[in-house]
Formats: sequence, structure tokens, C-alpha cells
Amino acid sequence: MFEGLYFEYPKVVTFIFIYIACEAYCKLRSSAIYFPRAAVLTRETAKVSTWMWILKWLSIVLLTLAIMSPVKDSVLELSPVEGYAIALVLDASQSMKAEGFDTTRPEKSRFDVVKAIANDFIASRKEDNLGMVLFGDYAFVASPLTYDKKILQQVVGHLDVGIAGRSTALYEAVAQAVRLLSESEAKSKIAILLSDGHNTANIKIPLHAAMALARKEEVRFYTIGIGGENEYDGALLGYIAEESGGESFKATNAQELQSVYEKIDALERSEIERYDYTFKEYFYLYPLFLAFFTLLLYVYLRNRRGWL
Repeated sequence: MFEGLYFEYPKVVTFIFIYIACEAYCKLRSSAIYFPRAAVLTRETAKVSTWMWILKWLSIVLLTLAIMSPVKDSVLELSPVEGYAIALVLDASQSMKAEGFDTTRPEKSRFDVVKAIANDFIASRKEDNLGMVLFGDYAFVASPLTYDKKILQQVVGHLDVGIAGRSTALYEAVAQAVRLLSESEAKSKIAILLSDGHNTANIKIPLHAAMALARKEEVRFYTIGIGGENEYDGALLGYIAEESGGESFKATNAQELQSVYEKIDALERSEIERYDYTFKEYFYLYPLFLAFFTLLLYVYLRNRRGWL
């Protein structure tokens, strides 16, 4: 609650030292003029209260703190909704179960590596509207376009190899990605299609028809082939990227795949003007409230018979 707290008028703390000086050198003498023996009488009959001393100085300190005006700045960062609409299109066919793609952790499957890197990419696109398409024997929308990155990351965490079948429906994946992005009114629509195989599923949608839809909706495809060069259809992935105005990449291991996603992230990064608003939250009421009650208690005890 009090993290980042500071005082608007820190020099007011000198008031305490002024009071200490007054306490030492400016004592009240009117009682001594009228009652010369008052001090002796008081020492003999009055109770010296430590509580009175504590209350008096606590009130002084609290009042000084209130005048110093403790305050905390809260920054509200606003940015116009001018981000991208992005579809992550992931291959979940049986071949994605292969291990050894991550040389540092060879026991992890290709799909596990892809999920981890995809989650990092999702977290980096704070202003963008992201969705996900998964494909195997068929392609389906695993998540509609959303600004809620945590929900999308949870969806990624529940995905597994073979969830859409064993084959690779690349053409249908392209069509599903275009259909997903067609629901967005964003000026920039991109799809990042990752695969480690050839189109082996029954062709339900011709490639030329899927690419015609992509051009109509102005969807750019960035394609990524992972694994050995003979494992995936590099020519097909290159064609999809070129026809849509995107770019094609390849990655033989996890480190290269991470670099590819970082490169795409840099290529498709919009310059969004941010607006920062600073709100001041004041906390002087807390010491002022406490000072009021300590002074009230001090006055009450001060006027009790036998107290100083």
C-alpha cells in the first residue's frame, strides 16, 4: 500500500526541531509570577505521567507528518487500440511428438518446445488481439481472437500432440487462420504458421482457394518449417508466405525457433503512441486522524485532577 510513498513538503520536518527548541527555551512563566511556590507544590502533589509525554510528542510528530503531506503517484498508461490481429497456427500432428529439438533438454518434444516459445511470444504482444488455430487431420480454432493473454496462455498449456489427429492438414489450416482473422477489423492481420511436415491430410480445401481468401482479407502469412529440411515442405511454406506478402523461415532447433519468433515480433511491431496520466493519492488523513485522537486523549488526561 505504501510502496513508492514520498512527502510533498519534506522540509516541514524542521517544525519538530523548532518545537524542541521552544520546549527547552520558551517555558511558560505566568504561573510562577502569580504563584511563586507553584512548581514546588506541583512536584509534591502531581503525578508525573510518561503517558502524557508520549501522547504529547506523538501528537506533534503525527501533525508534522500530516503537514508534510505523504503522497504516492499512480501512473495510468493508456494506448490506442491500434495493435495487430495475430493468428498462431500450430501443427499438432503426430510428428510433433519427436524429441531432441531442444539440445539443452532433449527429452522435450517439439510440441512442448513450440508451446513454451509461443507463450513467450503471446506475453510480448500486449496491445495485440491474438487467436490460435491447431491442425492435424483437420484444422480448428483453439482460441478466438482475444486481448486476454492469460486465458490464451492457459489454452496453450492444455494443448497436446494428436488433439486434432495424426496427419497434417496445411491447406485447411491456412483457410481456418484466414477465417479467424476475418472477424477482426484491425488494419494489420498476420498469421504465423508453424509445421514440421507435408500436407498429408485429405484435401478438403484447395490451396489456391485458401490463398485467394488470404489475399481478399489481406492476411500476411509468416511460415516456419521446423526440423530437417526434408521433413517439412519448404516449397509449400515459401509459396504461402510469398503469395500473402509475408516471409518464410526455418528452424532446426529450439534456439533457432526462438530467434525466428523474435524476428517476426520485431518485423510486425507497430509504433503505438502511449499516454501516461499520473494520479496523486494523498495519505495525510491517516496521521491527521491519529493526531486528533491522541490530542483529544492528551487534553482529557491533562485536565484530570492530579495529572501534569
